[in-house]
This record gives sequence, structure tokens and C-alpha cells, in this order.
Amino acid sequence: MAAVRKVLTMGVVLGLGVGFGSALFVLVTPGEQRTQEMLKEMPGQDAQRRAEAVKSKELLLATLQEAAATQENVTRRKNWMHGSGSSGRSA
Repeated sequence: MAAVRKVLTMGVVLGLGVGFGSALFVLVTPGEQRTQEMLKEMPGQDAQRRAEAVKSKELLLATLQEAAATQENVTRRKNWMHGSGSSGRSA
């Protein structure tokens, strides 16, 4: 009988813990309207910043493609984001 009582007590305690945690989650989680407001305020949503990020990624991809096509170590260039001919080494 003591084992059944102990199991029931543990079940009630665990149930209360789960219920309390669920209630806190519901209280803390923002609603749909607040979530949309937060997404609008994020810095990545600005069109100018997105365009800058796209341009940076395109430059990086072009540099990686050039590095893959040549034997030159492009990381030794003074400004490695620009095309060939701007080697950082002095002649």
C-alpha cells in the first residue's frame, strides 16, 4: 500500500510541475501580433542591409571561385576581396 501511495504522490508532484511549467510557458510566450512586431524590428529586415549582405556574399563567392581556379594564395593579397592584379607582394 505504501508503494502505491508513493507512486501516486510522485505522479501528482510531476503533474503539478508540468502544469506549472506549461502555465509559465503560456504566460511568457509572446502573442502572434507581438511576434510580428518583433520580426519587423529585427536588423535583417532592412532592405539596404539585405542588399549589402548579398553584395558581400557575392564578393566572397567570387573570391573563392577565383582561388579555386588559380594556384596563387589569394589570402596573401593586400586586399583579397578585389580581383587579381592587386597582389600584396612587392615585385
